[in-house]
Amino acid sequence: MLNKDKVLGVILAGGQARRMGGADKPLTEISGKPLLAYVVERLRPQLPHLLLNANGDTKRYAQFNLPVQEDIVPDFAGPLAGVLSAMAYARAFQPQVTHVITVAADTPFYPSEYIDRMLSSVDEANTLACASYKGRTQPVFGLWSVDLHNELHRALVEEDIHKVDLFTARYGVADVNFDEMSFNPFFNVNRIEDVAEGEALLAAHVAYEALAVTHHDK
Repeated sequence: MLNKDKVLGVILAGGQARRMGGADKPLTEISGKPLLAYVVERLRPQLPHLLLNANGDTKRYAQFNLPVQEDIVPDFAGPLAGVLSAMAYARAFQPQVTHVITVAADTPFYPSEYIDRMLSSVDEANTLACASYKGRTQPVFGLWSVDLHNELHRALVEEDIHKVDLFTARYGVADVNFDEMSFNPFFNVNRIEDVAEGEALLAAHVAYEALAVTHHDK
């Protein structure tokens, strides 16, 4: 498994939240707590080095005590821009980092073992990894080698490639599935209507994790 000290955990929050009516999606609350708070609380125990990728006024995220890196390419170029920006940040400020691993800022229930399982999946044949659930890939939940920085920059800037799978198809990608979970752990809040569903899922998620802990302790 990759050494966690050489991995940078990146929370992708650089989108425009068009389907949320322009609301600040990472700060949208479920059961009285911002989505981003759930994401950070889940990630902090899993990795020592974290980064928030966000655009605009970074002061609105001060409460989370995270370094913030905005996109280094213009015009809200999507999750690949966030990945590229995280790679650039790692090369400049954390040169020991060999990989970045991404999570979405609007996905509060991703698995608590996400990091370990992803870091165990890469090898010489698969330089990248992507999470999936029930046959559906989760492109913003990926593990990326920082060595791909220049190739990703070229794909974004010169080739105008913005879809994650179009870029990753060029490389060996390990599929890390979480099919054993009884609900979709990659549920994300895209619209205002999703907040109510998220609150219902929160109760199910807490119960699921409590059951998992009980089973583990036996």
